[in-house]
Amino acid sequence: MYIKVKVKAGQKKEEFEPKNNPASHKASTGYGDTFLVSVKEKAERNMANKRILELVARHFKLPVGKVRIINGHTSPSKLLSIDI
Repeated sequence: MYIKVKVKAGQKKEEFEPKNNPASHKASTGYGDTFLVSVKEKAERNMANKRILELVARHFKLPVGKVRIINGHTSPSKLLSIDI
């Protein structure tokens, strides 16, 4: 499964929420395929990317190794692959 994430790094509060877009609703996950993610870590030395993977894995109740960034390593918009 693929999901898109919009990331805000260096925030005071961590959040992980589905982006409200009825057209992107996926019946298989019960959520849309786009999420808004805020992390405390800064966007340097891959720290924010690692935290994003942890939050996504926790949300879908999977090990971190099942989630990986496909596209957007240096961008706030990312495409992630989740192995279910």
